Amino acid sequence: MSQTLNPAQRRKAWWTAGVAGMASYMDAGAIVTTGTALVLYREEFGFTEFQYGQLSALLTAMIAVGALIGGPLSDRFGRKRVFTLTLILYVIAAAILVLAPGVGWLYLGILLLGFASGADLPPSLAMIAESAPEGEEGKFVTLSHALWMIVIPIVNVIGIFAGNMGVDGARLMYGHLLLVALVVLVLRWRLPESQMWQDKKNAVETGTIDRASLKVLFGRTYIWALIGVSLFYGIQNIAANTNGQFAIFLFTDVGGASVSTASLLNVVAVLIGLVGTFLVMRFSDTPLRMPLFLVGTVLAILAWALPGMLGVTTVTVFVMAALFWFAQQPSGEPMFKIWSQEIFPTEYRGAAQGIAIAFTRAVAAGAALLTPVILDASITVFFFSIAGVLLVAGLIGWFWVSRMPQVLHKEKTLGPRGAEALTGDRPAS
Repeated sequence: MSQTLNPAQRRKAWWTAGVAGMASYMDAGAIVTTGTALVLYREEFGFTEFQYGQLSALLTAMIAVGALIGGPLSDRFGRKRVFTLTLILYVIAAAILVLAPGVGWLYLGILLLGFASGADLPPSLAMIAESAPEGEEGKFVTLSHALWMIVIPIVNVIGIFAGNMGVDGARLMYGHLLLVALVVLVLRWRLPESQMWQDKKNAVETGTIDRASLKVLFGRTYIWALIGVSLFYGIQNIAANTNGQFAIFLFTDVGGASVSTASLLNVVAVLIGLVGTFLVMRFSDTPLRMPLFLVGTVLAILAWALPGMLGVTTVTVFVMAALFWFAQQPSGEPMFKIWSQEIFPTEYRGAAQGIAIAFTRAVAAGAALLTPVILDASITVFFFSIAGVLLVAGLIGWFWVSRMPQVLHKEKTLGPRGAEALTGDRPAS
């Protein structure tokens, strides 16, 4: 298929990937923006530390709930319908947070923002994979992760200017999300429905195939793939989430850097990671995918082990952050996004992703509670623990998930009944 696309068709495929992939931009934007904006709102509204913790936890919890609900709904009612409705909800939530007159409105806005962010992810990623040229799905899906990475320095730069503006700065930061969401909503309105989803729907209506049931997803054909991809993403994300939540703390309270220096170094580390994302886009659909996964896993483990071996300083923490941001691209979340498209059929693709994302958010929340305890007990144990977590995730990815049959390719080749060829199939390389 990819060899027969004309330039106009390829531009359309990239356009779909970019517009749908903005779900990842909105997701990361919600997380990073809320981390800073709550500090500014707290100065104005005077809410307690307990309320601050509640609001932060509420965002994470609702992203998990949203993914768990949005995924199955997109399998049942279509990718476009669901991710259009979720983005409308995102716009409403961002508007509430921009205009919030008190802390009670923050609870409502963050609840809706988290739910909309989570529910938007599975149908958006499925749309990208199903609309991508055959044999290039990895490249197109990885674009969504590049958008996830790009928003981090953008929000950080906005935060530099908004940090001294008090509550107006918080409103400005959420205003950025509102503006972007409105633009994306207009662009998404013109996207056609996923042709693969439409073909599957037509096949069900004509009786060619049976209507999907979630019982099948939990049956022997797909359950091990679901468990494998969920464990891989959930365990690997412990390191990624810890790096995102505690990087500034490690730079300042442990490494001795100032907040401004820490913020600058963290942005540089993220930009280095973005280079790794484009590396994945270049090679994820080639035989070099798994060798890069192996190299990325080894480098990620080494990144976290370095401060444990050499001591925690500004230099070692920066090397750890930069190396890990780079290494996790071929060995972390981008691979989850690719694998979760490839190994589940169209009628279960959204639901499977929703379950994996929800599980991962729950694991991340639990790990965030334990991290300060481990840091307080032993810095060395903390860094080697994260290195160990990455080793476990790498083993699951290499020996388990990567060997699952690639159903997506069969569907694109054989049509709606392609997933039925899964039984007895050889593992994909």
